[in-house]
Amino acid sequence: MRISKKKIAFVLSCLLSLCITTPSHAQETPRLDSIQCFIIGFDIGTLIPSDKGSAVSLANGTTSRNATMHSLYKAPWLDFGINGFYKWKENWLISVEGDFWFGSDNLKHREARMANIYSRDGIIIGTNGTDAVVTAYNRAISIKGGIGKIFPVMPSVNPNSGIFTRLSGGWLQQQTIFTLNEVNAPQVDGDYALLYDHQRQGVMLTEGLGFWFMSNRANLINFYVLFELSQCWSRSTRDYMIDGYLNLKGKDNNRYFDLLYTLKLCWMFPLKGKTIHEYYYF
Repeated sequence: MRISKKKIAFVLSCLLSLCITTPSHAQETPRLDSIQCFIIGFDIGTLIPSDKGSAVSLANGTTSRNATMHSLYKAPWLDFGINGFYKWKENWLISVEGDFWFGSDNLKHREARMANIYSRDGIIIGTNGTDAVVTAYNRAISIKGGIGKIFPVMPSVNPNSGIFTRLSGGWLQQQTIFTLNEVNAPQVDGDYALLYDHQRQGVMLTEGLGFWFMSNRANLINFYVLFELSQCWSRSTRDYMIDGYLNLKGKDNNRYFDLLYTLKLCWMFPLKGKTIHEYYYF
């Protein structure tokens, strides 16, 4: 039986096609890749001011630790914040963050600081002649911009998770807040409260080290845990201050340096779908 040349050519072409296409499907392998996207995050943490690491440069050229954040307020404080990130595929990040810190009725030595308005019985007398029960606590706000980097621990398993470092800097303001319960006390209300509130503003620099986790599939399981060390340089914003504990009555010309320790957890939400599988053929 004779086989025509056309049939032979057709069979050979089919075999050649199978040899070329079949192995490529057999060698198809998925590979995880890092993502590039915007991220918004909400954090909560605890903050502790350092005693020995903080200092005050007095107007006469000497130094002290009697007016640092540690000496003013009991710790720890709560820290709440919001973060905005842009993450590149190379795991570099830029961030903008705002944090709010506060304590709970934690002003130290308040009777000595405001001795001129405390009675001999250790109370602030309200307009009805009874204890005004004044709550005094610290409050602070900071706004910073920063740059960070993620170093994947297991890049083949999850290239978007690993050791997280960040350096950021910005502005802060801290002060004492006085809250009246039921009895009015004009001594610490309105403009009079500004005499005792220790409001300060300045710049801060923060270094952070922690762990960043982004799930390969679930958009809701994304977080980081971060330990931060912050240095704050600030000056008083008030033209006149009264603090009997510091023997301060007039303009506060001191320069303040505060060292702060923060441990925070941030829950993150990527603003992009998480399609991170790329296919390679060989």
